[in-house]
Amino acid sequence: MRFVLIPTIGRIVHYTNLGDKDGKYPPETQAAIITGCLPRNPSNPGPHEEDYIVDLHIFYRTGDFFMLDVPYSSVPERGFWNWPPRV
Repeated sequence: MRFVLIPTIGRIVHYTNLGDKDGKYPPETQAAIITGCLPRNPSNPGPHEEDYIVDLHIFYRTGDFFMLDVPYSSVPERGFWNWPPRV
């Protein structure tokens, strides 16, 4: 059985940043808070994470950043958000 959480404002998630194009700084997972959430299809919002895009407040060691319209991935993938692993 697949456990599904609909993204909502205030939830803590992970965001995998893009890294740099030269590969000197590879993509890394960062902590983020959902600050906005919109269904991809407003007339028919779906029951799964991938049916939504979110706005994030991302926290880095050196500061923070805001990212709009971030899609979901079930595994860490650069430019996407995902739920923190359950331990």
